[in-house]
Amino acid sequence: MDLTAYPRRIYTDFATPIQHLEKLSNMLGGPNIYVKRDDLLGLTGGGNKTRKLEFLVADALKQDVDTLITTGGVQSNHCRMTLAAAVKEGLKCRLVIEERNHLYNPKENGNVFLYNLLGAEQIKVVPDGTDVVKEMEIVNEELNKEGRKGYIVAEGGGNDLGALGYVSGSQEILKQTSEMGISLDHIISPSGSGGTHAGLVTGFCASGIGIPVTGINVRRDKAAQEEKVYNIVNLARQRIGFNEEIPKETVKNFDDYLGPGYAIPTDKTFEAIQLLAQTEGILLDPVYTGKTMAGLIDLVQKGYFEGQKNILFLHTGGTPSIYANASNILEHSNLYLDVN
Repeated sequence: MDLTAYPRRIYTDFATPIQHLEKLSNMLGGPNIYVKRDDLLGLTGGGNKTRKLEFLVADALKQDVDTLITTGGVQSNHCRMTLAAAVKEGLKCRLVIEERNHLYNPKENGNVFLYNLLGAEQIKVVPDGTDVVKEMEIVNEELNKEGRKGYIVAEGGGNDLGALGYVSGSQEILKQTSEMGISLDHIISPSGSGGTHAGLVTGFCASGIGIPVTGINVRRDKAAQEEKVYNIVNLARQRIGFNEEIPKETVKNFDDYLGPGYAIPTDKTFEAIQLLAQTEGILLDPVYTGKTMAGLIDLVQKGYFEGQKNILFLHTGGTPSIYANASNILEHSNLYLDVN
């Protein structure tokens, strides 16, 4: 498995820590739960998109572009981090924001605030259900007419090139756990645009270490998400020269914790956010990691990991969006304190 054939930018000069969530593990009375702190990755605010952007932005720079173009929801971590990468590389960035169950307010906190602070060149807001790929192509055509050159970064970095970030991430996890003297029995990851989940599956299979990776869906139903992730797996394995077919059943997802839809937290999401904050001092977000932790907690309580000793939760970041949801989280968790 050789990733050196692909140009890469390095945005984090350290391995993100793997930490034992001792209090949470004891509270649940199940396996040992560890967390991979990819919320601490480089680029503004951290998160899993950093690993993908290392390969995607390197590809853009190779093509001598001057502007990155990407898309996401109103509180998109991917848009925030693509913009941050553009700033770091001296590029411009244009965003296509899709209003998915959430209207865009330019004065909002969280990632919207950071779009403005980081200096997005253009923010184009489109309604839910818009063909955002076509909209990004339109933005690219506008740049061409201006005599400029854009590069379209896939939503969430969710393609086979972006997935190389988590093929590399799987190698980092294996090295760390070996040094820690622990053997992982299972990994739980958010599954959205698919590149993170697919990269982990591809990396572990290509390494010959078949650690099961289960995705907790944050946007699509089980069948659609498994198909999306598996398609990326097949393309990613070909990129790294792994010719052995990866069985389709290797990709497994749960949509039980999705709730009404993307970026709509459930009561269990709020409970998970509060629990992690007050037991481990770790912040989760209401779109990805809150739902994923709610899924992990439920699976432990149902005995899903029976016979397994060590479970790793991939913290994919998203912390800035928690501030845009502060009042919602406080109200649902009954966390407002009386002031004397």
